[in-house]
Amino acid sequence: MTSSILINVTREEMRVALLEGGQVVEFYLERKRDASLVGNIYKGRVIKILPGMRSAFVDIGLGKSAFLYVADIRTDIEEDFAKFLEEEKIHAIELYPPKSRHDLHIDELIQEGQEILVQVAKDPIGTKGARVTSYITIPGRYLVLMPNVEHVGVSRRIENEEERARLKSIVETLRPKGFGLIVRTVSELSEQEELKRDLEFLIHVWEDIQRKKDNATTTPSLLYSDLDLSLRSVRDLMGQDVDRLIIDSASEFDHIKEFVNTYFPKLSTKIQLYEAEEPIFDAYGIEVDISRALGRRIWLKSGGYIVIDHTEAMAVIDVNTGKFVGKEDLEDTILKTNLEAVKEIAYQIRLRNIGGIIIIDFIDMEKLENRQKVFNAFSEAMAKDRSKNTISHISELGLIQMTRKRVRESVSRILSEPCPYCEGRGLVKSARTLCYEIFRKVKKIAGPEGTKIVIRAHPTVAELLADEERQGLEELEGQFKVKIVVTEDPELHQENYEVTRL
Repeated sequence: MTSSILINVTREEMRVALLEGGQVVEFYLERKRDASLVGNIYKGRVIKILPGMRSAFVDIGLGKSAFLYVADIRTDIEEDFAKFLEEEKIHAIELYPPKSRHDLHIDELIQEGQEILVQVAKDPIGTKGARVTSYITIPGRYLVLMPNVEHVGVSRRIENEEERARLKSIVETLRPKGFGLIVRTVSELSEQEELKRDLEFLIHVWEDIQRKKDNATTTPSLLYSDLDLSLRSVRDLMGQDVDRLIIDSASEFDHIKEFVNTYFPKLSTKIQLYEAEEPIFDAYGIEVDISRALGRRIWLKSGGYIVIDHTEAMAVIDVNTGKFVGKEDLEDTILKTNLEAVKEIAYQIRLRNIGGIIIIDFIDMEKLENRQKVFNAFSEAMAKDRSKNTISHISELGLIQMTRKRVRESVSRILSEPCPYCEGRGLVKSARTLCYEIFRKVKKIAGPEGTKIVIRAHPTVAELLADEERQGLEELEGQFKVKIVVTEDPELHQENYEVTRL
């Protein structure tokens, strides 16, 4: 099945949709004011050790301290720790008697005040700060570089054993001493020269990080930022099955073409500029899919439905027969509903980027063979997911418990905020999301020069439009030669607004 990548760019945000068979399966959003930190590398300082939690807080220059767990501390970090103790004129033997590696506690690996090189593994989520690790990984298109690790691995998604052996042999000959490498899925069928060029680029990046670390005059310091969303889309999403990337911004198109021509020239013909008047996400029906990703209830074609709820600790997905009554016995009706729900649940998990613990409550099935059919179908559907996930066998009650790696906020958390109408029990679209929706609406109905456009919105949204997002309105006025007037209406629900052309 061929795939496509569509990118919508505005002054405020960038949105990326991965399509498989014409349907959105993954959606990414990055706003300039709160871009993702995942992959960034910092020279940080340990500010607090929590022995009871086997963790530490590290200052990396953000508002909240980053969280470092003992398992994320590189085993050879003890050399840096010994150097730190020496500089502080402390003898390690005075603090800790000799022990085996397995007996060491976190305060025997790092110390408060110590400088440490860390990488963001998870963005700040909710009230939690970023999670960091001292195991540095630098991703390229074909390879992932792991400094100070002697290891070569091949993506499990490359299933052909001969191809796995070929790639591993090539990488073993290219790998510099003192570095580990992981062969990414997109490397399948790649030539040695492509892998070599990617490795040379990654080594250059690492050497630059080392130079910045040695020359940094302050701690904490940012040493490396990962690529922006458009370039990450090229690097991470453009596999063998992606036939094109379409973007609606001429400047970003040039930015991507320059990047591709420099590092991945084979992809150059797949990059296309969208120039039609109709907004790109409207033309491909993506706005509808994004709206569905915020809904709590998702109807199935049979008449059944699933309900998706988020709690503080997990996501819960419930399957119901709804209007579907079937034509045969009850067990058959239940099985058909569950099997139809399997595909939709796997799709929604990817689209919404639901992570952490997920509990799926299928309709109870009496027969063991039917429960196994549902489990096998769900495992097969989730096999397409690029995020690491672990699925437990279905219980007698029809429950499946799974975990999915959570690196970034879910789509609902990005696009929504706690609802003031229900004291945080639900979610509504954030005022900023509504502002950007209004901008897109203005673009669609702008009309001829001299037109007057009136925006009627809830006071919270109207105030944001008149203040922080005023520049966006002024740019629209200048671009379309129109006059835009914003009016407040306290009677409107926060999510409701009107954009009228006079």
